[in-house]
Amino acid sequence: MTQEELLNEFLSLPAEAQRQLLNFIAFLRQKYRITEPASQARDVDWINDPFIGIWRERQDLANSTAWVRGVRENERLKSRS
Repeated sequence: MTQEELLNEFLSLPAEAQRQLLNFIAFLRQKYRITEPASQARDVDWINDPFIGIWRERQDLANSTAWVRGVRENERLKSRS
């Protein structure tokens, strides 16, 4: 079937059937979406990346882990109330 024949078949359908067919095509596109293979993904050198450790020298964040745990604990206790 040529593209022109396919288009003619589509156009010969009632509007509701055309809508259903378009929805089905969208479903198939979603289901069979082509994703980038892992081998083509950008390799990041995490050890030497300048972003890692960006706040290492910040003294005001020295105890941030304890602060985050405290906030989480307070929220957990609130949710139980």
